[in-house]
Amino acid sequence: MSERKIRVVVAKPGLDGHDRGAKVVARALRDAGMEVIYTGLRQTPESIVETAIQEDADAIGVSILSGAHEHYFREIIKLLKEKNAEDIIVFGGGVIPEDDVPALLEMGVGAIFGPGTPTKTCIEWLEKAVAEKRKK
Repeated sequence: MSERKIRVVVAKPGLDGHDRGAKVVARALRDAGMEVIYTGLRQTPESIVETAIQEDADAIGVSILSGAHEHYFREIIKLLKEKNAEDIIVFGGGVIPEDDVPALLEMGVGAIFGPGTPTKTCIEWLEKAVAEKRKK
């Protein structure tokens, strides 16, 4: 019996209405054979985490362009811990200043992919991260 496909929730928290990058990543992950649940625009951290738990997701990919990345990542990670779902990998992308990336990684974000990152890089990172998670 083969292992189940990687399941990823791709989310756009907050009031940011630009979702082209999120859709490009969602499509690339789907084309790579993953199951992708795209939550659409203007999601709350609570709805993102609830969707990930309900869908038995391996990971949550968060796209943020609004500048509120620290707040949203902190809330998502906090909620995952509160719901005993901290095994769900969190990664993100969008317009996030390089100076902010170390703090995001420190709080538990697995990776940040900035503008222009090849989708292949995201796919390879996620496949490796999920494989490592599933070994535990």
